[in-house]
Amino acid sequence: MSSLCFHCGEVVPKGINLFVKIDNISQPMCCLGCEAVANVIVENKLTDYYRFRTEPAQKGEQLVPQQLKRNMLLDDESLQDEFTYKTDEYKEAILTIDGISCAACAWLIEMQLSKTDGILSITVNATTQRATVKWQDEKVKLSDILKRIDSIGYKALPFKASRVEELNKAQSKSFIKRLGVSGILMMQVLMIAVGLYFGAFSDMTEYNSVYLRWASLILTLPIVTYGAFPFYRSAINTLKMKRLSMDVPVSIAISLAFSASVWATVSQQGEVYFESVAMFTFLLLIGKFLEFRARMRASHVSANLLKLMPMTATKLTLNKTDVDQAQKEELIAAKHLKKFDLVLVKPGETVPADGIVISGTSQINESMLSGEQTPVTKNVGDTVLAGTINGDGNITVEVKKENQHSFLNQMIRLSESSQAHKPKLAQLSDKIAQYFVATILLTSIATAIYWNIHHPEEAFWITLSVLVATCPCALSLATPTALTCATVTLNNKGILIKSAHVMETLPNVNCFAFDKTGTLTTGEFTISNIELFDEQISKDQVLALAAGLESHSEHPIAKAFVQFRDFSLNVTQIKVTASSGVSGIYQDKTYQIGRPSWLLENLDSSEADKLNNVITAQCVLVENNRLIAAFYLDDNIRENALSLISQLHKQDISTVMLSGDNQSGCAKTQTVLQLSEVYSNLSAENKVELLKAKQHSHVVAMVGDGVNDTPVFGAAHISIAMGSGTDIAKNGADIILLNSNLSNINALKTIAVKTKRIIWQNYLWAFGYNAIVLPLAMCGYITPYMAVIGMSASSILVVTNSLRLLSKKHETSDKR
Repeated sequence: MSSLCFHCGEVVPKGINLFVKIDNISQPMCCLGCEAVANVIVENKLTDYYRFRTEPAQKGEQLVPQQLKRNMLLDDESLQDEFTYKTDEYKEAILTIDGISCAACAWLIEMQLSKTDGILSITVNATTQRATVKWQDEKVKLSDILKRIDSIGYKALPFKASRVEELNKAQSKSFIKRLGVSGILMMQVLMIAVGLYFGAFSDMTEYNSVYLRWASLILTLPIVTYGAFPFYRSAINTLKMKRLSMDVPVSIAISLAFSASVWATVSQQGEVYFESVAMFTFLLLIGKFLEFRARMRASHVSANLLKLMPMTATKLTLNKTDVDQAQKEELIAAKHLKKFDLVLVKPGETVPADGIVISGTSQINESMLSGEQTPVTKNVGDTVLAGTINGDGNITVEVKKENQHSFLNQMIRLSESSQAHKPKLAQLSDKIAQYFVATILLTSIATAIYWNIHHPEEAFWITLSVLVATCPCALSLATPTALTCATVTLNNKGILIKSAHVMETLPNVNCFAFDKTGTLTTGEFTISNIELFDEQISKDQVLALAAGLESHSEHPIAKAFVQFRDFSLNVTQIKVTASSGVSGIYQDKTYQIGRPSWLLENLDSSEADKLNNVITAQCVLVENNRLIAAFYLDDNIRENALSLISQLHKQDISTVMLSGDNQSGCAKTQTVLQLSEVYSNLSAENKVELLKAKQHSHVVAMVGDGVNDTPVFGAAHISIAMGSGTDIAKNGADIILLNSNLSNINALKTIAVKTKRIIWQNYLWAFGYNAIVLPLAMCGYITPYMAVIGMSASSILVVTNSLRLLSKKHETSDKR
């Protein structure tokens, strides 16, 4: 019978033997997280928690009691493995930050933490309310980083999809409560205000007037305290750091208006404006709430990606001589899978880790990662990714990557990093926003002095209008909201942005350079003909030798020889020459396979003449500098290649093919695609030289399969890799086309151009609105009500404009 976890109450998975001694009794635990929490509770002598609790605790990732939350995350490596990316030089994690109300909050957190020794970088995305932080563990601990964020008024936790949802729900409930209280009381205050206004034109007794004023004061008090509390908290936090945010003038406006009305009520002199204060605060809260809902819509997709990971996995202990004979099935937590573990994935189950199929065949649905709805057939030797769904067959998978290094986790981490990046224009606007708030405060003081001299009765409300109407929030939201929405849309289409500069550079690209094999063509070669030059060696022997050499290459051509592999034939001293071929030793003879032009260098004249006769072959086999065989292969042009090239030409974008294939193979491709320029028989160095020459007059994007293309990718302004070509962890590309769909390149260019245009629209609106409204407010043409509506509408308009990037209308073309 299964036991229950003493901490969280969940069933303890088979094979988990974790216990914590609580009040001298060993209690079972279901995971390392619960064990760590329970140990901390015991060590801090807080075991009374277990006696007095009314229900089981949350699992280990959500600590109970609350004050122990930081302690669990402190130094426990097993816990950090779940959410931390590690290298020899640093650690990196995504944090969910609660309490961010605008872009100024993100700026404040970045400024504060960047001063901490040991933190290499931190970027905060105000839209998703998440931060990507890199730190050196020997200098600063994660708990210190969290405490540092706490010290300026924000709460941070490692990013988990479930935790993000909880925070969003909690924040939404808090907004609704504040809106409910403020709205109901505001209506009461407005009804009293009607009575006071009518009383001014009738014979209302002084006693009734005083009573109504005091009633208004009491009803308004919760609005300006509980309802407006988020504005005060944000203002105080920024002032503590000797900075300014938009919440500073808003808080001053609310406080001044309420204080003036209280003084009028107590002294029974002057007018009261409780109804204005109540409506003012209520409208501000509505604006904040609508902005919050819009931002959350943009952040849902990346948060939901982590939900793709299953909670459990069926781990196998197998007979080493027969992988099909399972000795034992063990249900464990998926996050505890290690490299080389074997797992059984049954029909309908989610693949729990990145790995290689070692037994079975099935159809895998990868749409959640690549955007491609058609299931992909997976056979023995094929790669499967965590989060994808198994179709109709049982497969046994050997784990190749642990959870923190999985494709899904890297995808989330890279997406967060690219979203958080601020273009130069955004960095400038953030600086302007800081000075702008100071300008608002100085302008308000000048306005108050002027109107007090000329029209004292109007000075107060005109000053409030100036404080509120001019809001730099829209300015700070202009870029992050647009980048977040664009990244979400691209991820949905199977396009992963790895580098932060992509969205800035891509709209300026006017030349696309393509590799041929595996990019413009499918890279799925078949051997159409073999020409033998040695009668003493058979066709089967030649194929076995070629397969033995090519098994060490990642080039697409190597896949054509896989079926001819003879595992009893062992080639040693393998040397792979990028973009050229492979050499090795077999039975004391040196064999080389690769491009004819590469092998010409070391052959004597008679053999070179032979090789010149087979220059149209894709690859040749040489034994001790003697030609043995030539291989002719067929490769099909990739679907959508022709339509992509046509669309690029219509946009006056030049296209270039840089290929290591022979002239004959390139000519076949050129006949169909009609690119602007074609270059064949190129080494990696040749490609780099040609690319750099192009860059004198063009902004160049290089598209390749990622195999042997690293030098070329590094030379291009932007590099784009086909998802089928290489492992993302080893790829130097800026962009990955996860589904290898070439039509996505045009969609990528279209969305990048639209993103740039929307960012400029946001900036023009933000600057234009403030340029118009400031002089009008100073001249007294804008009332406080109009100021609140204008300020809120300004931010909401910017966010809503950015949300257009989530629309599907631009997927084919953008006609505007």
